[in-house]
Amino acid sequence: MSEYSGPRTGRPPTRAENGMIATSHHLASQAGITALEEGGSAIDAAIAANAVLCVVYPHMAGLGGDGFWLIHDPDDAEVRALNASGPAGREATREFYRHQGRETIPERGPEGALTVPGAVDGWREAHDSFGSLDWSRLFEPAIEYAEEGMPVSRSVADWIVEDVPIFEEYPSSGEIFLPDGSVPAVGDRIEQPDLADSLDTIAEQGARKGFYEGDIADRICEDLNDRGSPLLADDFAEFEAEWVDPITTTYRGYTAYEFPPNTQGFAALQILNLIEDFDVASWGDGTVEYYHHLAEAVKVAFADRDEWLTDPEFVDVPVDELISKEYADDRRDLIEADSALEMGSIDPGITFDGDADRAIDPGGDTVYFCAVDEDGLAVSVIQSIYHDFGSGVVGGDTGIIMQNRGSFFSLDENHPNCLDPGKRTFHTLIPAMLTQDDEPYLLYGTMGGEGQPQTHAAMVTRLVDFGYDVQQTIEAPRWLMGRTWGTESRDLSLEGRISDEVVRGLRLRGQPTRVLTDWNDNMGHAQAIRIDRERGWLEGGADPRGDGAALGY
Repeated sequence: MSEYSGPRTGRPPTRAENGMIATSHHLASQAGITALEEGGSAIDAAIAANAVLCVVYPHMAGLGGDGFWLIHDPDDAEVRALNASGPAGREATREFYRHQGRETIPERGPEGALTVPGAVDGWREAHDSFGSLDWSRLFEPAIEYAEEGMPVSRSVADWIVEDVPIFEEYPSSGEIFLPDGSVPAVGDRIEQPDLADSLDTIAEQGARKGFYEGDIADRICEDLNDRGSPLLADDFAEFEAEWVDPITTTYRGYTAYEFPPNTQGFAALQILNLIEDFDVASWGDGTVEYYHHLAEAVKVAFADRDEWLTDPEFVDVPVDELISKEYADDRRDLIEADSALEMGSIDPGITFDGDADRAIDPGGDTVYFCAVDEDGLAVSVIQSIYHDFGSGVVGGDTGIIMQNRGSFFSLDENHPNCLDPGKRTFHTLIPAMLTQDDEPYLLYGTMGGEGQPQTHAAMVTRLVDFGYDVQQTIEAPRWLMGRTWGTESRDLSLEGRISDEVVRGLRLRGQPTRVLTDWNDNMGHAQAIRIDRERGWLEGGADPRGDGAALGY
């Protein structure tokens, strides 16, 4: 099938020669492209954009959250992975929560804030390795939006309405996002002066002195400890982001890079391995065969993900075997063309030694963004505070909403993701990258909890198998097998643009289908950049399901 043969979509891809950034909010994209035009690296652009997202997309990003980076360095033609997710604090024990009478860790409130926020140290480490612009310059746009006020976007407005009960229960965040006690409308201005002060401190003093070893950490923890969080300032001081090895498989001549545990990247690679042996192009996009087989591959891959995913420092996760082609050949036999497996009832191919319940709730809010600079440095990044507005709790007078990622831990000692001090929890966050002949070809990713590896598969198949451009790949109707942020259902959710006949065909195969709106937030906000070396273009796209833009120069 010829290149760029996909359907006409709502907006064209962005093409430029020198540099590009794609984010889920246009103001963040503007901060990133300005950094690139000033001679900054892709890392500088990503940090500037992420800092702005922490202000203007506070339900999905924040200084109190975690981050993961994939970076392709043109000097050594290698992809490096930077894990900026924080561990549970030293006093965050199973006994701590049981003493509070808890059978599970609360998703909201101070008790849900038990892991060190890692994102800011990820910025430091990435900038130390690949930054060009002065560190303090990167925070100027974010500080301005926090001081002068950020315009409320559609997504922010929708989720403030949804989360009014949380803001009423936790006034530290309610005072910010319900100004004058009322719900802001799209286009209204929200000021965050305390967050501006924290950003200014980080800009002037650096990540270590300004955030992890200084007054900000002290103020956060002093306040949270008084309200029931086990997180200590010493936990902040002891944390550093860590370089790790990415994991890979191949797909039709490309090398697919994903993040290793403690993230679900191996599930995304399993899905590609499972479908590679099928003639995907012959199905055609948007057909019963396409959606059915991808949904079945997701079910098979998630059986292993739910069985194993946690911090590999605590559990020996058999990643190499799980992402091998031989393993996929064996597991592919579970997929039938005319019948559906039941989500959650599939036995894993390799069993963990333990009998705890593996039921999980992988919801969460996230921002994904990517950038390429003039020198060919390419970066794929994802950052999150987990649920919408994280724990719902602001740490002291810092303006920083603390993530609730630690609520994902189990209190069952037989569970692979059981809580232990110093342990990183199961993460849904996965930045992704395709390379061809050791050169970056596609930077891609999305928010959306359980939907992330599924959207990765959708983007790869539509670009590689069907010849779509990047924007067509992002805008094509999507599916979601299982739960994602804001939902409890484990159905096969389908966007309303998918035809009635396709929905009928899926139901006849036993798929538990549920039709959503035409453009649905539950499908995530995806961004991507393709490096088209043959034509000499960078080709970027941003998701209309969000508020983003792909900008280049």
